Order: sequence, then C-alpha cells, then structure tokens
Amino acid sequence: WSEAAKNAALDALTPDLIKLHSGDPGAAGTANEISGGGYTPQAATFSAASGGSRALASAVNFTGTALQAVTHISIWKNDTVDVFLARNAVTGDAAFNAAGEYTVTTSTALTLSDPA
Repeated sequence: WSEAAKNAALDALTPDLIKLHSGDPGAAGTANEISGGGYTPQAATFSAASGGSRALASAVNFTGTALQAVTHISIWKNDTVDVFLARNAVTGDAAFNAAGEYTVTTSTALTLSDPA
C-alpha cells in the first residue's frame, strides 16, 4: 500500500474509546477487560494519520485497582454498540500505580504496515 492509501484508510476509522485488559483481549476484543477500583473505558482522540500511522492526540488517564497488571489495550469506536477496531500488547509501564492510576501515552498509535 502507498502511504497515502494507509493514511486514508486510518482516517476513515473513528477510534474514540480505549479499554484496558489484564490478558489478551482476543479476536473480538472482549476478553480480560480490567474491572474494579473505579475502572471504566475512557474516551480517546486520535490525530490525523501521517506516515501510515494515527497516534493518540493526548494521553488517556484511567483509575483502577492499585498495582493491577495491564497487559493489553484495545481501541474501539464508541457508537450505540461499541465496535472493536484493534488490540495491542502493552510495553513499558504494565500496571496501575500505587494510587490506582494508569496512563496510555501519545506514543500509542494505530499503524498499517506492509506484509512481510
């Protein structure tokens, strides 16, 4: 795919919700979602696609159970019914802190890459 085609495809998506998971969310994105400690999925805004990637426009903050493991995130379109778009394993900080806070940073992005 050309970079322009990748950008157009990514911009056609309307991701606006992030969920956290304590294990692989699976093909439907619904497995192992975090619960407890006041956790709720959070609204997210993504910047326009560039270079075949579409990054979070600003960090997304969550509240949950202190020190609870976070292994994956899932990205959704929040509509009358949530529509699953993507999942990815977490790298770096992989747990809520001692105060029960967790942040998904702007280094998070949807990316289209060419098959190997």
